[in-house]
Amino acid sequence: METRVRRKPCIYFCRIMAVEHYENFPVASVLLPQHLREPVAAIYGFARSADDFADEGELSPQQRRALLAGYMAELDAIEGGEPTRHPVFLRLRPVIAGHELPLQLFRDLLDAFTQDIGKDRYRDFAELMDYCRRSADPVGRLLLHLFGHASAENLSRSDAVCSALQLINHWQDVGIDAAKGTNGRIYLPQDEMARFGVSDDDIRRRAASADFRQLLRFQVERARSLMLSGAPLGWYLPGRMGLEIRAIVAGGLRILDKIEAIDFDVFTRRPVLRPLDWTLIMWRSLVRPLDAKP
Repeated sequence: METRVRRKPCIYFCRIMAVEHYENFPVASVLLPQHLREPVAAIYGFARSADDFADEGELSPQQRRALLAGYMAELDAIEGGEPTRHPVFLRLRPVIAGHELPLQLFRDLLDAFTQDIGKDRYRDFAELMDYCRRSADPVGRLLLHLFGHASAENLSRSDAVCSALQLINHWQDVGIDAAKGTNGRIYLPQDEMARFGVSDDDIRRRAASADFRQLLRFQVERARSLMLSGAPLGWYLPGRMGLEIRAIVAGGLRILDKIEAIDFDVFTRRPVLRPLDWTLIMWRSLVRPLDAKP
């Protein structure tokens, strides 16, 4: 079965509960502690449905924004102590209350989904990372709150892992994204494209030129560095939670290896995780690096 990193909502940790939609890390389905499965499923239901509002079906931009605004209103109702009406929030509300989850993290996700409706270019890496901060990082933070390990250091490392996974998906799917919509969706920072001599037309023509390969090499190296900066989180968290993080990190790094193995020509072959990759991923998840702290 082909394994893909899905772009939004970048709820990489939530794939543990919904392999039918997110196949990238199915190993995690057996790693989540039993008592957290329903809370995680509730968060997943929120993020999955909001993502669909933004990016699935034949809805108009106005209809998509209206649906996401309805979700934002439900969050406002929770904050104001008003009744909840939507089924997604009837399930999510007790999880938010019981675990004291920050509502702003849910709002950040909705803000990122709304941005996706109309934005298809990113001026520079800082702008792209701001998108990752809202579209990828919140779920990692939410799960750390669920796990009871939301220290400042853990949150920072979680952000690095989640943002790196988001970037990896972007670089894995450069060609697929460029074919979406009227103008295509290009996540490669525009200023860095110009620096490497790569144009929007080059991307839309799926031209894996030497300049494009150098550009993508640069992006891959930066994503790997970001991922490795957050990787110690998997060794700091206890038990199955730590193993879950380590499997996710190893899976993301494996995709980067595969992008390099095809000489950065993601237009011709989309790098995906195959069954044999899981042996390597699990080995890397179980064997502590020499430089990993206890």
